[in-house]
Amino acid sequence: MLPRGRPRALGAAALLLLLFLIGFFLFGGDLDYGRPQPRGAAALDGDLPAGYGGHNSSDCDPPRPRPRPPKCELLQVAIVCAGHNSSRDIITLVKSMLFYRKNPLHLHLVTDAVARNILETLFHTWMVPAVWVSFYNADELKAGALALLHSSPAMPSPLLPPKVPQVSWIPNKHYSGLYGLMKLVLPGVLPPDLVRVIVLDTDVTFASNIAELWALFAYFSDKQVIGLVENQSDWYFGNLWRNHRPWPALGRGFNTGVILLRLDRLRQAGWEQMWKMTATRELLTLPATSLADQDIFNAVIKEHPWLVQPLPCVWNVQLSDHTLAERCYSEASDLKVIHWNSPKKLRVKNKHVESFRNLYLTFLEYDGNLLRRELFGCPCPLPPGAEQLQRALAQLDEEDACFEFRQQQLTVHRVHITFLPHKPPPSQPHDVTLVAQLSMDRLQMLEALCRHWPGPMSLALYLTDAEAQQFLRFVETSAVLSARQDVAYHLVYREGPFYPINQLRNVALAQALTPYVFLSDIDFLPAYSLYNYLRASIEQLELDGGRKAALVVPAFETLHYRFSFPTSKAELLALLDAGSLHTFRYHEWPRGHAPTDYARWREAQEPYRVQWAADYEPYVVVPRDCPRYDSRFVGFGWNKVAHIMELDAQEYELLVLPEAFIIHLPHAPSLDISRFRSSPTYRDCLQALKDEFHQDLSRSYGAAALKYLTALQQPRGPI
Repeated sequence: MLPRGRPRALGAAALLLLLFLIGFFLFGGDLDYGRPQPRGAAALDGDLPAGYGGHNSSDCDPPRPRPRPPKCELLQVAIVCAGHNSSRDIITLVKSMLFYRKNPLHLHLVTDAVARNILETLFHTWMVPAVWVSFYNADELKAGALALLHSSPAMPSPLLPPKVPQVSWIPNKHYSGLYGLMKLVLPGVLPPDLVRVIVLDTDVTFASNIAELWALFAYFSDKQVIGLVENQSDWYFGNLWRNHRPWPALGRGFNTGVILLRLDRLRQAGWEQMWKMTATRELLTLPATSLADQDIFNAVIKEHPWLVQPLPCVWNVQLSDHTLAERCYSEASDLKVIHWNSPKKLRVKNKHVESFRNLYLTFLEYDGNLLRRELFGCPCPLPPGAEQLQRALAQLDEEDACFEFRQQQLTVHRVHITFLPHKPPPSQPHDVTLVAQLSMDRLQMLEALCRHWPGPMSLALYLTDAEAQQFLRFVETSAVLSARQDVAYHLVYREGPFYPINQLRNVALAQALTPYVFLSDIDFLPAYSLYNYLRASIEQLELDGGRKAALVVPAFETLHYRFSFPTSKAELLALLDAGSLHTFRYHEWPRGHAPTDYARWREAQEPYRVQWAADYEPYVVVPRDCPRYDSRFVGFGWNKVAHIMELDAQEYELLVLPEAFIIHLPHAPSLDISRFRSSPTYRDCLQALKDEFHQDLSRSYGAAALKYLTALQQPRGPI
């Protein structure tokens, strides 16, 4: 959901002004507007001139009108994407497309399992109108099988019959690996009724409406099947270094970062047999491809030059290590697509790179929520769930004092799971994942947490698009964090006035991969031995036999920013007796943890059972399939209490572990707790949410929930 309001509108206006200024200085403005243009200049600026592609023309020919696709024509775009890093890259590409587009889009994504998992979740939660996404299994394509993984219900595509467009037999030196060869097989992979498609690399950025690129299909002759921009380096001349042996190419060759494909004609021409025969022949004298699919495309075009329709250079401005792109952008007034085709990406050496980088960073850090724009005048089905969401929002009373709370409950946040590379741990029957959530102001806790907890973690971070990049740099520059591949970071993008704490917990909980989870908070440090102790306790208590239990980890706190962390229970008790540690929130809200019975814990040698009591909110270890947190609770107050109440309603035993402990570290109060303390309306709304939660609990559990009603009628504090 995208709340409307003046601040967001002002932010969008400011961004539009920024993009205009970047375009003016980066692309030189259109200072030559109205002046005579040299012959062929249109090819630089994005339009094909009359006669381009072999048609007869003269200087007296009137200029052709610029072609435009019908207003609501569905544009088809195919992209190959594999792994965590490419999944981040594709988002920036899609943002740039969405910013300028005025047509519906259908994205055909050829992905590995990692990218599919990430992008399915992202597009499902992004809920962009008039965008459909289909997924195709790249891993099966490598070996020869073909499968359409998923197609949007609004745009169904048929499951295609098995084919064998293998690429795994082709040796490839390019850093993209076998995925860099996937574009060769697209005519056999995409639905057979698909006629035209734009194919893009993940490292391109749009600076214009993609419909203008689609319109260039109109210039294809009857024989042309592939639209490409000339390669903007001397790579295919073979003179970049001694013994440089490139694949054959027509002249300077063509770059395949942006491709227009006439799929119908390629299929009729026997494209699969054509490129395979060419590749087989060239591999008799060349050891491997150096530029992946691009080498093979160029070898085919060298042999069959009538297949290609050259495109204006502005549709693929290539910033490679040996680029000659300045010849294009120094003359053109309006660049269309920037291509970061160097392995160094944004760190490529180029005297104008800072200007290009600013354009890229504009979209990298742009608030993706602002792209949930309707295409007015184009009737399109709403994204799944959007219609129900709109109805629910329409039923809210804006005069209700708790309107913002109820609106936040209905907000669908964009979610980017496994934002950084992640290697799941080997499956173990008693393994435990630490689950927590945080925002930017708690980022400094991560390194200490990694030192204390050597096991897997699933962490949800509540960030803006710009903060996501700060987080990325923070992890990359931290020796501790960058060394951990078993920590999964899931980004939930900020939207709305309150911190959606339980939605964040649910995201992190849903992505945990071990049988058990430790439900913690980011400002607690676990005992150094806790990870191994929990696994041993789960095995000892035989929880994998179906016993429903929540293992309670006693919580303590220190008010000192510097203190010596205890390495054992004995050391903790000594610090407790000395006044350096306290039971958690003993001075503010003791009833939140009183049922743990700290006096008994001091002497305990074995796990012991405790009873639920009103406002109890311990930190627990439970099976991964435990009840989810109630997402109506946002900001401060009752978010854990409600969860423990539901565990009790489902008859989980509460077992306190005698050697386990966590310690809360001091920090500045959050914005939401400050609101709670200062605003009577905030507290009244929280009470209303509590009452509604109990009514729902009674409907779910009947008479068994009566004890909670009795407890709620007693005088209580905030949590």
